Amino acid sequence: MALNLTQQLTGKVALVTGSTQGIGHGMLRGLAQAGVSVVMHGLVQRDELETKLKSITEETGVRTGHSSADLTNPAEIRQMIKDVQEEFGRLDILVNNAGIQHVAPVHEFPDDKWDALIAILLSSAFHTTKAALPFMLEQGWGRIINTGSMHALVASPYKSAYNAAKHGIAGFTKTVGLELAQKGNITCNAICPGYVFTDLVRNQLEATAKARGIPKDQVINDVLLADQPTKRFVEPEEIAALVRHLCSNEAKSITGACLSIDGGWTAR
Repeated sequence: MALNLTQQLTGKVALVTGSTQGIGHGMLRGLAQAGVSVVMHGLVQRDELETKLKSITEETGVRTGHSSADLTNPAEIRQMIKDVQEEFGRLDILVNNAGIQHVAPVHEFPDDKWDALIAILLSSAFHTTKAALPFMLEQGWGRIINTGSMHALVASPYKSAYNAAKHGIAGFTKTVGLELAQKGNITCNAICPGYVFTDLVRNQLEATAKARGIPKDQVINDVLLADQPTKRFVEPEEIAALVRHLCSNEAKSITGACLSIDGGWTAR
């Protein structure tokens, strides 16, 4: 008899970067609901952190942890992976999700913003993956999931750094998937959501409105959802469900893939 998902994943440990809110938090909760011990990552006030971790523990009964490592600092990234492995004894699932955004025309794009976006969205995924892989290779099982966005597949104006980083994530995902194809039950995939109404999207509304010279309501209707045929935002729970599936035994042949969950955006 085939094991159900909770039976497959109970006892495994996941680290989700950028998981104090938004898509990342949805992924974190979704994995915890499948019996995975989870490590939240990101900057958050102590009271809020304790409340969120307590909520997950009370709901699911899994063990939880937290890291506030600076993802622009490779040494801190390596230490974060080491700390998780030492505290929990393992790290089976790595979700590279942390993200920031800045919207501006290329000729006005600040150098420091470009560097920060590339570091957090792209380079950090390399450093976490490099540090986490030795344990996965040793045990012959692992799941690496990168948040790619539909901007890993298509571009939008005024988001040069974000588009470049996410396209880089697509290439990185394919490379890691190929390298691991015969290394045991280890996969690497990218999930490419359409617009999810998270704080990241909410915070870029004003900047996008300014850059385009239109009201924020019009940004939602005519920019954010203009190319999303369903005309609705993707729900974090939908993304969490896809993450859980990719972690299952039934998904072991899905690797090196960039999986759209974008309301038909990239079907055009």
